[in-house]
Amino acid sequence: MEYIVSNASITEAWKKVRSNKGAPGVDGISIEEFPKKTRPLWTETKKRILEECYVPLPALRVEIPKESGGMRLLGIPCVLDRVVMQSIARVLGYLFEPTFSVNSFGYMPGRSVQQAARRAQSYYRQGYTIQIDIDLEKFFDTVNHDVLMALVAKKVKNKGLLKLLGRFLRAGVMVNGRLQPTRTGVPQGSPVSPILSNILLDVLDKELEKRGHKFIRYADDLCIFVKSKRAGERVMASISRFLEQKLKVKVNQAKSKVSHVKESSVLGFKIHHKKLRTLDSKVRVFKRELKEWARNNSSFGVQNLQKSAAF
Repeated sequence: MEYIVSNASITEAWKKVRSNKGAPGVDGISIEEFPKKTRPLWTETKKRILEECYVPLPALRVEIPKESGGMRLLGIPCVLDRVVMQSIARVLGYLFEPTFSVNSFGYMPGRSVQQAARRAQSYYRQGYTIQIDIDLEKFFDTVNHDVLMALVAKKVKNKGLLKLLGRFLRAGVMVNGRLQPTRTGVPQGSPVSPILSNILLDVLDKELEKRGHKFIRYADDLCIFVKSKRAGERVMASISRFLEQKLKVKVNQAKSKVSHVKESSVLGFKIHHKKLRTLDSKVRVFKRELKEWARNNSSFGVQNLQKSAAF
């Protein structure tokens, strides 16, 4: 806890939060206003954290559209809480990341979506032509706090840190000016959510490795590769039971499927023996965003953008 609130750790956390930008939380303090308004209060804030009486503010509920339709719920903490959580996330990363699976690519330093897709391509080349896509229904909104905190406590022995993490998870969200409790879930938009989600789903990774499965996972996106449709159906049923019974997360059966690799996609890529191909839908979104950017930056111009972009 003393390291988490040290000047060195808080300074690094602030740099990360500042570079990520983002909207103000419920207190209305923006990234630009934060240093001037908060620095004079830091000594007292640090004291409250060390004395285990710091109470985070609720996150601000924001909805953004998904590419696939529907809305994604984000919880935007205030900037001060984001800085403290970012410092906590760094410490949790030191403790947990060295033991995470090599098949986990989301929110991991030095790993990327492209690397995950190439790992999937290597499985396909080895003859694992059947892909199992398991969709976790509203994963970030439904994480069981008791299961998650029990996993964190296996390596974090400091009761003050465990108490603070619990307060962040249960801080609630403000929706249209009204406070709603958060009895489950980790808010998307919180700096600590990526590492917490990986801590929970690493249990799944270890189970898949124990069973000898070929798989990739990027956050809550999971693809398992087998050699026959029959094996795929069996693995789908078995892993779905494991997720729901062991980790208390719900599998969306309507969106989960077993199919040939050529009939599916991996993290926005179509898998082929010789190359990866970006999905047409992703290319269309990218072109639309480029044109929108060009309209807002007319000195550069749409034609220059189109000349410089290779599709």
